[in-house]
Amino acid sequence: MKWRGRERSSNIEDRRGAPGGTGRGMGGPGSGMGRIRIPVSGGRGISLGGVLAFAVIVLVVSFFLGVNPLALLTGEVPQSGSGGSVSRPIPEAGEDELVDFVAVVLKETENLWGEVFEQNALTYTAPTLVLYSGRDTSACGLADAGGGPFYCPGDQKIYLDLSFYDELRRQFGAPGDFAQAYVLAHEVGHHVQNLTGEMDRFAAYRQGASETDINSYSVRIELQADCYAGVWAAYAGQENLLDSGDIAEALNAAEQIGDDAIQRRTTGFAVPRTFTHGSSEQRRRWFSTGYSSHDVGACDTFEASTP
Repeated sequence: MKWRGRERSSNIEDRRGAPGGTGRGMGGPGSGMGRIRIPVSGGRGISLGGVLAFAVIVLVVSFFLGVNPLALLTGEVPQSGSGGSVSRPIPEAGEDELVDFVAVVLKETENLWGEVFEQNALTYTAPTLVLYSGRDTSACGLADAGGGPFYCPGDQKIYLDLSFYDELRRQFGAPGDFAQAYVLAHEVGHHVQNLTGEMDRFAAYRQGASETDINSYSVRIELQADCYAGVWAAYAGQENLLDSGDIAEALNAAEQIGDDAIQRRTTGFAVPRTFTHGSSEQRRRWFSTGYSSHDVGACDTFEASTP
């Protein structure tokens, strides 16, 4: 991606290396629903052995951190000076270029969505990108690097630990700067859904719906965000930002983080009824729909008979 020398977004909150905070649990103040994130693990089931191993890990970690084990399970990690603290690594100097990169990508999404909203007689309010290291807090609860990047409707912020991009390359087999750009554009897509009321509709739907139906609705939410990322990729092409192979990088990333691909890597099989983000085929297809159409109107995953 031809990003060097481009304007950076000013909507970045750099918390890397800052003291730990207190998680407030899912659905914090002003949040109609929980976080919307890139999936990083598959399957909903866990064996008894897995439960026991997890319990041992929690006890060991809590011992060394000086934190109540229940705090780790609930996300209520105390602030410094309130009975415990969580140390974080100091940002590495090598991350500076990556920070510049995500700042440019965020700015380009602001340019696109600013134009789209203006064309519809609306005003686009950009999200804030929070960069953190290891663990932080949000209006949607604890932000943990192990959970991957996510968008929080409660504070309209995107939370990203830059180490995820290394995980994207090594664990998921999705290298390339445009794969990284796709992840960020996807989370910005969730912000657009929040501004247009889609998140509120999802939150209302969740009340009383079955888990299977909620998962099915969640898939449509995620696929629309993928489609919006594709629209942004088309815009990046119009701005002459794309290098040869960039779209292939994004499509590969979409395939590698499909629910079926993740579940097969972690459990050896896929269970479609538990999908919350969509299959590899669906994620590739909806990204491609946005990219090929250049049209936000083509991203209505809710009207599609089969997403």
